[in-house]
Amino acid sequence: MPGMRGKHELTRRRAGAQKAVRLGVVIRDMNRTSVDQAHLLHQLLKLANRLLAPFSNHLADRYKISINEFRLLMMIGNLGTTASHEVADMTGVNVMSVSRAVSALQRHGRINVAPDPANRRRKVLTLTEEGERLYEIMRPQTVKVAAYLFSDLSGEEVAGLERILGRLIDTLEARDEEGRSLFLERTRPEEG
Repeated sequence: MPGMRGKHELTRRRAGAQKAVRLGVVIRDMNRTSVDQAHLLHQLLKLANRLLAPFSNHLADRYKISINEFRLLMMIGNLGTTASHEVADMTGVNVMSVSRAVSALQRHGRINVAPDPANRRRKVLTLTEEGERLYEIMRPQTVKVAAYLFSDLSGEEVAGLERILGRLIDTLEARDEEGRSLFLERTRPEEG
């Protein structure tokens, strides 16, 4: 029954097109689609927010730690020794928020902050015994979240996502000749 096969194929295509419209994809024709970039941006923001749920539900209140303090603790634990500006660069968290997180972690006895003997302007961050204890408790949670997030993706898809994320981050971190952020310069609202 070739007629029925064609009818089912058309129904399947229409259902796919309707789903694509619900997902924010603009249909140009049945063979070519173009993603609504604003919708994709909102999907990325939603993903980032959803990724915070295990932290908020399982760690924040129990250990009295903010998300930025958690990010710093995990980064210092991974690196062993680092500095505030390096953590800001690696995490994408602004310098002021990193500074607040460093102060809170130090105040709660979770990190040591000491002058770098090789560069007096640089302050070295290391975990204290308490910081190491928290790192050992929280690290498996990070691994669980990553394992769950990527569980439905193939190794090839994960590698592709890593390449795409790298390119997006490079785009956001690009600078002009004067060292200004191209992202901030090119997304500045119009005057008026």
